Amino acid sequence: MNSISSLPSILHTVLCERLGCRYPIVQTAMGWVADAKLVAATSNAGGFGFLAAATIQADVLEAEILKVRSLTDRPFGINFHMFQPNAQQVIDLTIKHRLRAVSYGRGPDAKTIGRFKQAGVLCMPTVGALKHAQKAVELGADIITVQGAEGGGHTGSVPTTLLLPQVLDAVKVPVVAAGGFYNGRGLAGALAFGASGIAMGTRFLMTAESPVPRATLQKYLDAKDPAKIRASTAVDGMPQRMIDNPYLLRLESGGLLHRLFVALNSAWQWRAHTGMSIAHMLRTAITALGEGDSAIQTMMAANAPVLIQRAMVEGRPDEGVLPSGQVASNIDSLPSVAELIAAIVGEAEARLAALTAQTNKTEAAA
Repeated sequence: MNSISSLPSILHTVLCERLGCRYPIVQTAMGWVADAKLVAATSNAGGFGFLAAATIQADVLEAEILKVRSLTDRPFGINFHMFQPNAQQVIDLTIKHRLRAVSYGRGPDAKTIGRFKQAGVLCMPTVGALKHAQKAVELGADIITVQGAEGGGHTGSVPTTLLLPQVLDAVKVPVVAAGGFYNGRGLAGALAFGASGIAMGTRFLMTAESPVPRATLQKYLDAKDPAKIRASTAVDGMPQRMIDNPYLLRLESGGLLHRLFVALNSAWQWRAHTGMSIAHMLRTAITALGEGDSAIQTMMAANAPVLIQRAMVEGRPDEGVLPSGQVASNIDSLPSVAELIAAIVGEAEARLAALTAQTNKTEAAA
């Protein structure tokens, strides 16, 4: 019969082999949150961290990558969006510094993915629907992260327990489960489904190494009702799961003209932060409209990073928005990343050992 001491080999999945991490635990690239310190702490503890390039200014991005390198000798990745003004810079720096993986949502085309693959960079998109997973694999994705509706930020409507098996049956690449994971029970359950690991955002946001100000973290600790961590389209026209707070409620009740005014103000602030030219803003808007985004969604696109910045960077949680997975309602502590990953691994090993013992006992009785 297997013992707990023999179980680390069970946790060492194909995901660990490909990403070069000890445990199949991924820290997602949350804007304003996944900085060099958090990424390095994750990788040092045996997980795999993604740096959030979408909210890092172009003139300091390479320095942030080098900062991660100065804090860890373990592999890590980077997240970006093709519509951000310095997308080409991210691609070039990823290849230059030989990062292990890139993650993305609305991602690069097949040519760019081919360039990553030629350089040995793994492509690991996040999807919220079966058809998007299949399309991503067609374009060359090496690993798929499946985020169910329970997840934070922009999310789909299908729960993880339904979406995960759909994707596992449809693709032949390793699949990572996201949306609703925060402990060892979740990791053991994801592996039992057939996933190669789990990805977590909110759980890493709520750690000692998180750069989020304490006033904002307290709002996450106080969120005990999962029904009040809900998806809303008020921020940028797309479903985004957030914790109820005064600003979100005002935005929802303010009407279309109020939302458009907020959007225009946000767009101007975001342009100043990223250095995006007015011409680039117009090209991005035209591209978005061509891909089917509504005019209102296109105008509201800058809302999310600007409104999240108020809470996550400036420490004004009631004047911005709070992206969160529903798991925040189950979290009541801010451990170090090392403590968190150790606890997840220990609990997952214990659950898998108990399952093995139960199976062996049943077989012996038969």
